[in-house]
Amino acid sequence: MLGGRQEKDRNQKEAFIEKLSGKPMKAHLLSFGLSVILSLNPPQSQGIRTTSDGVKYKVETVVEHLEVPWSLVFDGEGNLYFTERPGRLQVLKHGGKTPTLIARIVDVLHRGEGGLMGLALHPEFDKNQYIFLSYTFKYRNGAANRVVRYRLKEWTLSDRLEIVPHLPGSGVHNGCRIRFGPDRKLYVTTGDAADREIAQDLGSLGGKILRLNDDGSIPADNPDPKSPIFAFGVRNPQGIAWRPTSGEMFETEHGPSGFDGPGGGDEVNIIARGKNYGWPTIHHNQTTRGMESPLREYTPAIAPASAMFYLGEAFKEFKGDFFFGCLRGERIQRIVLAGASPPRIVREEPLLEGEFKRIRDVIEGPDGSIYFCTSNRDGRASPFGSDDRILRIVPAR
Repeated sequence: MLGGRQEKDRNQKEAFIEKLSGKPMKAHLLSFGLSVILSLNPPQSQGIRTTSDGVKYKVETVVEHLEVPWSLVFDGEGNLYFTERPGRLQVLKHGGKTPTLIARIVDVLHRGEGGLMGLALHPEFDKNQYIFLSYTFKYRNGAANRVVRYRLKEWTLSDRLEIVPHLPGSGVHNGCRIRFGPDRKLYVTTGDAADREIAQDLGSLGGKILRLNDDGSIPADNPDPKSPIFAFGVRNPQGIAWRPTSGEMFETEHGPSGFDGPGGGDEVNIIARGKNYGWPTIHHNQTTRGMESPLREYTPAIAPASAMFYLGEAFKEFKGDFFFGCLRGERIQRIVLAGASPPRIVREEPLLEGEFKRIRDVIEGPDGSIYFCTSNRDGRASPFGSDDRILRIVPAR
């Protein structure tokens, strides 16, 4: 699919091996032999795994040979849409085995953590065919982000409308997760674009959770009816999902990376209208009056990259549990909750830790399977030969 892939793979593998040993490639192969080569290949065993509460499951590959898939969404007919950060929007049609390219978004700037990221389908997609994308584009001498609405016609995009023409952007901390909430409003996460102070600036849309109508206008019942800002004081929010029993919005967020604060401090927050989540004033479970502290904090960093509540029937034990993919943590994190608002964490556990390396989006499929994608070609991992991939967790009988 990608030009120059084999040469790039070879160079990445050689660099990875040399980094492990501090030796040139040839010397490393002589000393470590075939076992090292095998470690660069994807897991061959797709055997049965068991959770701490006895749920048996296995993993199946859905699509291979992708390049940094970022967002996964199903429509009502079972078609799986996904973005790839270099600018491709693809669909795996229901029952198909090979994805179909819908569009290459020509003005996408694929640099650093930027590119084509968020993807959402309108709540009435079956009627209006509206599809929403968020992505990075070149702006002056740097980068910015935007949210665009299209209409899907015969598997091509048309009727382009910029919902949010300009959001702060850079090579890091772009946010860009987009999802429709239970209120049928479009929510957009924005990062601080490596300028931490803008998260507290209500005159900037960076470091915020935005709430919009489907045409980009501002809902009259926003905290400020003249502003799209729903909540603020966030650093790099990567996932949002709504707890079905309470309607609370859960958000996952990357904490400081060393250059802008002590490492770690990744968060799971419960987002409420008009609230301030503290960045950069507080982090790492710090507290101060007028700012919200997280439900859960992770140090060392795990880089949470998505958010999902499980609603299906395939895994009855998972019903109501909160899941998210982890990039640095290389796993899917499961959190079991109890109680009303605010909930308490009963227990949590990692799934598939280290097996597939960096995991980004996690969603529920129409059949109750849990779909997820890897992010091993983003420059921060040594990819397996078949990476990147979309996979699914299915019950093991």
